[in-house]
Amino acid sequence: MTFPWNHGDILDAIEQVVPGERAALIHGERVIDWRTFSARTNNLAAALQARGAAPGDKIGFYMRNCPEYSEAIAAAFKARLTHVNVNYRYVDRELVYLLDNADAAVVVYAAEFAPRVAAIRGELPLVHTWIEVADGHPGNTDVLHYDELVADGDGAPLGIARSGDDMLFLYTGGTTGMPKGVMWRLDDLWRVTGAGGNPRLGVPPAVDLAEFVERVRVDAPPVSLPLPPLMHGTGLLGAVGAMTRGGTCVTLTGRSFDPLEALAAVDRHRVTTMTIVGDAFAAPIVAALDAQAGRYDFSSLRAITSSGVMWTRTVKAGLLRHNPELLLADGFSSSEAIGLGSSVMTRDAEVEVAKFTLGPTCKVFTEDHREVVPGSGEAGMVAVSGYLPVGYYKDADKTARTFPVIGGVRYSIPGDWVRVEADGSLTLLGRGSNCINTAGEKVYPEEVEEALKHHPSVFDALVVGLPDEKWGQAITAVVQLRDGVPFDEAALKAFVHERLAGYKVPKRILARADLERAPNGKANYQLIRDYAVQQLAG
Repeated sequence: MTFPWNHGDILDAIEQVVPGERAALIHGERVIDWRTFSARTNNLAAALQARGAAPGDKIGFYMRNCPEYSEAIAAAFKARLTHVNVNYRYVDRELVYLLDNADAAVVVYAAEFAPRVAAIRGELPLVHTWIEVADGHPGNTDVLHYDELVADGDGAPLGIARSGDDMLFLYTGGTTGMPKGVMWRLDDLWRVTGAGGNPRLGVPPAVDLAEFVERVRVDAPPVSLPLPPLMHGTGLLGAVGAMTRGGTCVTLTGRSFDPLEALAAVDRHRVTTMTIVGDAFAAPIVAALDAQAGRYDFSSLRAITSSGVMWTRTVKAGLLRHNPELLLADGFSSSEAIGLGSSVMTRDAEVEVAKFTLGPTCKVFTEDHREVVPGSGEAGMVAVSGYLPVGYYKDADKTARTFPVIGGVRYSIPGDWVRVEADGSLTLLGRGSNCINTAGEKVYPEEVEEALKHHPSVFDALVVGLPDEKWGQAITAVVQLRDGVPFDEAALKAFVHERLAGYKVPKRILARADLERAPNGKANYQLIRDYAVQQLAG
């Protein structure tokens, strides 16, 4: 029988060996040490229980990156409550849908969003506890105040039994329909993220809690800087990883990503690991390092991990110019499937863009669940078995489609199309929902985007398919140019043609000052599609 992991148990145990004066959370000038972190999260967990929150109840997190997000999720783990991430960009209708769909009983929100909370509270009768985090904005008067709850109590652990079946929800998929809650058992989530080990560094998983606590006691603690919003899985798991390993989680104070603030934080706090989402974060960091060489000490960083979008080789090489000791780990994962593949680049080992090593529990299947033969040139959808989510909350049909049983094995197939090369590596093609059908050929946007992003004038690029009488869909690109560079559509087309088959070359290439990616680096293809239609309407 394997050890049943629970993040609440992990936190209770490591808080007994982590030095109390070590920083747990850093946010600008705010520093919360581990002794204070332990007491505040225990008090909050007890307060939630005292106000009727029962094991399994859902708790919504409606905040930007801040120490309170990390504290509240630690309290949720300890009180056996289920985390529900809330996108702070949502409007009233979307907020009501998500919190109602999740059956949220508790919502912790920043005072910044008090007007929206006031507008929607009447439509959410299941939410019995609203907790407001002060942030300098005027708040609501008839709610509980976060600072009072964390300060009230003796800071003692709850002393309750927990289960590996306790859950964490990650809501995802809002760009292609209403968001769905991916249900992760805490035991599965801990195991799929390494179980206290690190497969990239050859560190095996911990056998049980006692062994893991000993590792925390003797190992150098991580100082982690998650740059994406904690409301998204990549940022959230980066913060949770720092906390559950007895380290320090550093978050930025800006409302949008500022590479100079990130570099200043690395320098000041001697950050060892950084979490990003591809070029949207890495490229501005490289540009800032190039423009202000020597201003920031970047040498403390040992690893940068990315997940969610492609991360180009030239940008990786730029990071290595400034810190040759870096390990750059590109994870091919999603909320539904962690560990689909990985790509690691160091100064001694370069990798091709969009090339990943197939994970040990992964296979590639066609739409009719036939396994793709490596080197055949056939495209398929990558699938992973092993530690998987339970499914989507209250959506049995989508659960059955995304988590099919093939040959007696349950897989997660989130919809990422790949080609399996003869050596077993993966070439990422993109999500099937974005696939462009042009003159009978399938073209995946990411492949064309990567070709464009290799041009020295292009900072970023997105590709969509527009309706076309001749082609069915016309490949259309929108690029964001580097500062001061002139736009030359013909030159860009010729550049792509040198790298890709003719049918993959965009029929039109447009320029836009900003592609307006989301805070987590994800593309807004609908916005780009609408922009292209508008520009080409004449």
